[in-house]
Amino acid sequence: MVPTFSRVDDAERGLPRAVVILVAGAAGIVVVAGMSLAAWLVGPLLLAMMIVVAVRPVSEWLRARGWPSWAATSVLVLIIYLGFAAMVAVLVVSAAGVADLVPGYADRAQALLDRVGTLLSTVDIKDPGKLLGWLGSALDVLSGIVFLLSVLLFLGIDAATARARHDIVAADRPRVAAALVSFAGAVRRYLWVTTVFGFLVAVLDVVGLALLGIPLPLLWGVLSFITNYVPTIGFVLGVAPPAVLGLLQGGWPLMTWVVVLYCVMNFLLQSVIQPRFVGDAVGLSVTATFLSLILWGWVLGPLGAVLAIPLTLLAKALLVDVDPRARWVNALLDAKPAR
Repeated sequence: MVPTFSRVDDAERGLPRAVVILVAGAAGIVVVAGMSLAAWLVGPLLLAMMIVVAVRPVSEWLRARGWPSWAATSVLVLIIYLGFAAMVAVLVVSAAGVADLVPGYADRAQALLDRVGTLLSTVDIKDPGKLLGWLGSALDVLSGIVFLLSVLLFLGIDAATARARHDIVAADRPRVAAALVSFAGAVRRYLWVTTVFGFLVAVLDVVGLALLGIPLPLLWGVLSFITNYVPTIGFVLGVAPPAVLGLLQGGWPLMTWVVVLYCVMNFLLQSVIQPRFVGDAVGLSVTATFLSLILWGWVLGPLGAVLAIPLTLLAKALLVDVDPRARWVNALLDAKPAR
């Protein structure tokens, strides 16, 4: 008697897990490489999306109280533009103060550079090639700002129909809709916690730097507020300029006091206390947060470092939360994994 074997169709059996992992890994590398090459486009688009997601509850709140859709959308766009304009105005005014301040420290900076063996000729502003390079960089920044404002306008207008789009997606793909809602809520909680801590840190820095006599404390407070959105290493980015200014003004003792001030205030709040609140708000472990900073900073540059946690939450929503078979990944990412 000849034994018979049941033939299992390849579609039912599926591909070997090793093949699936290799194919998925290769696809992920291609996607990441493509995002890195198009960082000039992807970065502003994602930043605009995060901003609109953060402030969209304002327009929903207005519509719930009888405001017409066009008026609620106009208020949403106006809030975004006013916030952006206020930030730019503070930076422009502070930059003008820095321009007035620099000549007074030129001799001290020259002496310091000579002491460490650095040649001042490497930053000779009389070089036409360098001037053209700086001008090109300024134009790139200006064009990026214009592009960002345009994207914010269009996304703000489309936000008025977000609820209807969600209902359509939920009817056909309920898990996708639930994952996107969870992502939006997590991003808002993260931005709220980070903004509150950033404001507290900025106020403490302004007061402390003013007491130490560091020029332009408001500028360094704004810088500290912005760098607070960079996970883990934002403290280091914020302390460098005022520390150097303290070195030029009062030598090593004043610089030491500036570093001590930031270590006590910024490091304690940003690197010790804040990550616990952020972890509770978004459900990401400290290790996952740090690795996301490295990944997105490498892919999108400085903007990727600022958007590291929101982008990780978006990837988690689209790749993990929508698929019940991938929920085990949450055990590797969550700050407090549940049994």
